[in-house]
This record gives sequence, structure tokens and C-alpha cells, in this order.
Amino acid sequence: MASVLGTVSGLRFVSPDLPPDVTVVTAIAMHITYAIICRIFAAQRSRAPFPWLVAGFVTGVLAVAALLVLGDREPADDG
Repeated sequence: MASVLGTVSGLRFVSPDLPPDVTVVTAIAMHITYAIICRIFAAQRSRAPFPWLVAGFVTGVLAVAALLVLGDREPADDG
């Protein structure tokens, strides 16, 4: 599990010799941080915050990058 989380979070590339327990805890903390960042960015960009919170936790920095690329959501034109 430490190997997978280390690779997905990028920790293995930054510090490959971290002990497994430190890798797991740090990777989980990073993904929680990405989830919070995604929720804040989504709310500011008129997007549904909860799905982006989940996406940020699951995919990490990829969801943050997607939100930055997508930009603001255009308001629906009901007229």
C-alpha cells in the first residue's frame, strides 16, 4: 500500500527512501489537502463542490489541474 500511495501522490519521486508508515500518512494528508483545495476552487468557479472534493481526494493534483484548466462555469441562460 505504501508503494502505491507513494507513487500516486508523487512522494516516491521526491523522497524514495521514506519509511512506509511515513509515506502512507503523508500521502493521505496530501490527498485530504487536494480535496479541500478542489472544493474551494469548485465553489469559486460555480461548480458543484462535493464531486470535486471526492475527485480531489481520489486523484489528487490531477483534479486540481483539471479545475484550473476548466476555469469558471458559464451561467445557464434560461431566457
